[in-house]
Amino acid sequence: MASSRLGQHFLKDPAIAQREIDYAGLTRDDIVLEIGPGKGALTRLLARAARQVIAVEIDPGLATQLAATLPDNVLLIRGNAVTLDFASLPRFTKVVANLPFWISSEFTIKLLDCPFDKAILIYQWEFAQRLAASPGSKHYGRLSVLIAYKAACRLLERVPRTSFDPTPAVDAAIVELIPRRQPEFSVRNEAFFFDIVRRLFTHRRKKIKTTLRAFTPDLDGLPFLDDRVEHLSPEQIGRLSDLLLEKTEKQPR
Repeated sequence: MASSRLGQHFLKDPAIAQREIDYAGLTRDDIVLEIGPGKGALTRLLARAARQVIAVEIDPGLATQLAATLPDNVLLIRGNAVTLDFASLPRFTKVVANLPFWISSEFTIKLLDCPFDKAILIYQWEFAQRLAASPGSKHYGRLSVLIAYKAACRLLERVPRTSFDPTPAVDAAIVELIPRRQPEFSVRNEAFFFDIVRRLFTHRRKKIKTTLRAFTPDLDGLPFLDDRVEHLSPEQIGRLSDLLLEKTEKQPR
């Protein structure tokens, strides 16, 4: 039985699972990371297509059931994907998973700090829209900028909620993430850039100069001051971050 505490919704449409495999373009050279194998329907398809599958399951009851039924090329790990040290795993090349919706943000940000070739992931529909959103759209936000900086993101298809058991309250989506070997644009200090993105989107309806005044009194020469962050491209925010960093470095301490 699915656990509401763990946000479990098992994919029951084999055609969608097969399309995930097809989107991933798996070969017998691939080692695939799967998060939340559940009852193992996707896991078994992955095992047929790839050299090895690393399946991480947080539910001890499901993990016990799976352990007795999975093929030999599946490494089953009992644990929480958000806290698991990915460096302790075999080097995976691709990620294919029907993610528990409640870990979507934390897991995705963590994943993009790892080396891999491609991820095919099922997310909640609205979350997927935020990942792939463009400047000026209602879904564009902090997550959109951070994803654009680190990966190419495509929303591949909408998945109706009736494809899951139990049926969730919302539709889902299949998303492709391909990490960039180099960021989409350069910034002088990533931690500073991420902090500026967070600050600006916390006050997304305010003009940029209003938010930045709380950060530094010297705004002379900075661009986009009369704009709102929701209308700036990720690259423009990166440029603003670099110029602001330069100003703070010159301030007396």
